[in-house]
Amino acid sequence: MLKALLNFFTGKGAQESSVSSSCAASADLAGFVEYVAKSLVDAPDEVHVTREDREGGFVLKIGCSKEDIGKIVGKHGKTIMAIRSLVSGAAGRMHQRVSVEVVDVN
Repeated sequence: MLKALLNFFTGKGAQESSVSSSCAASADLAGFVEYVAKSLVDAPDEVHVTREDREGGFVLKIGCSKEDIGKIVGKHGKTIMAIRSLVSGAAGRMHQRVSVEVVDVN
């Protein structure tokens, strides 16, 4: 998963533009976001990342418990901004638009 993200940032994942590689790339991004979110929270079993297709791209929604939202967002939103920056950089190499949102599971 991290190797695939490294390929996105170095440009190796951008040469393929088929629909199947696009789906695989979005799965890699979702896996990356899930890995990072589970590493940050106290209850990693309650973290789930879902993909919602939208016009012009898709949204990755991080679902977690209410107590863990602050850990994902970070002080002054710096953690979620860093996650969004990494994801949008990788998505830009794939010529896609991806946004990341944090939602409450309850």
